Amino acid sequence: MMTETAPQLARDAEAAPPYGRAEASGAAYAALDLGTNNCRLLIASPSQTGFRVLDSFSRVVRLGEGLGSSGQLSAASIDRALAALGACADKLSRRPLRGFEAVATEACRQASNGPAFIARVEAETGIRLRIITGREEAELAMESCAALLEPGDRRALLFDIGGGSTEIAWIRAAARPGDVPELIGYISLPIGVVTLAERCGAACFTEKGFFAVVDEVAAQLEGFDRLHCIGQEIHAGGVRLMGTSGTVTTLAGVVMALPRYRRPLVDGSTLDCEAADAALGDLFAMGRAELAAHPCVGPERVDYVLPGCAIYAAIRRIWPTRSLRVADRGLREGMLLRMMRADREAARRSPPRHR
Repeated sequence: MMTETAPQLARDAEAAPPYGRAEASGAAYAALDLGTNNCRLLIASPSQTGFRVLDSFSRVVRLGEGLGSSGQLSAASIDRALAALGACADKLSRRPLRGFEAVATEACRQASNGPAFIARVEAETGIRLRIITGREEAELAMESCAALLEPGDRRALLFDIGGGSTEIAWIRAAARPGDVPELIGYISLPIGVVTLAERCGAACFTEKGFFAVVDEVAAQLEGFDRLHCIGQEIHAGGVRLMGTSGTVTTLAGVVMALPRYRRPLVDGSTLDCEAADAALGDLFAMGRAELAAHPCVGPERVDYVLPGCAIYAAIRRIWPTRSLRVADRGLREGMLLRMMRADREAARRSPPRHR
């Protein structure tokens, strides 16, 4: 996702599900996602269509920097993450919360000093991070994107290109409105935009290096395709391809020729895959300086755009579809929706109180 400021995100939150008008209860929930590249926080209250954002935080921390070569989180990356988490703790302390979840993903899964880092975070900030599996990442992404499925969708293929890993979820659409879709299968590849940028460096800016990554990722997806017969299902129809990551939101911004990134225009949009492929070609044709100056890329993401595009190109090679549904939502939104649904179900199960 693009880095958002709190006022911008709060304004954007009015426009697209799962965001909406707040319910009268005023209960607040918070979700924190510490990824390989970013630290993100959302604080929200329930709404009839999902939730309304009350506050947010997003900062690039590069927690996984150097992890591929050292196998450990570096002292510098830990300091950056702790500073961001301290800012999150300050926001969390300003309001009472009905529920709070904080998760860490691939960088903490891989790092030998991941558990020690988690303990230090709790000691210094009071935030108790939970390291989640690739499967739970896929489940949370599925939960956040369920509202983007349409009547007639039998299946969905959802991909999330992250900093340290890429999750692919094969989903059975819910039979009834309001139900949660079913995760049929998933695959978590230990390949993300940060790990590729560090391993490949400038190679992704060359045609040879770019397509070497495409070949590598595609080879890892072929077995998952055969196991679930996904290509056959796509040919039969009723399969929705959905992507949630900075890569696909960037492609959407380029396709729409946005003068600046705007979440309400991107989240939930449907791209013609040929137009998305053309946008990928446009990004590849730009030099580093032009990418850094692009309003939908910027200097913080210039090193990660083409590695992400290579992963996307591999997904397109294995599963060619006519359209792509773009989601600017992810783990935080999935956690919030899950907590709110659990509380609603608990309230329905509770017997009425009598005087």
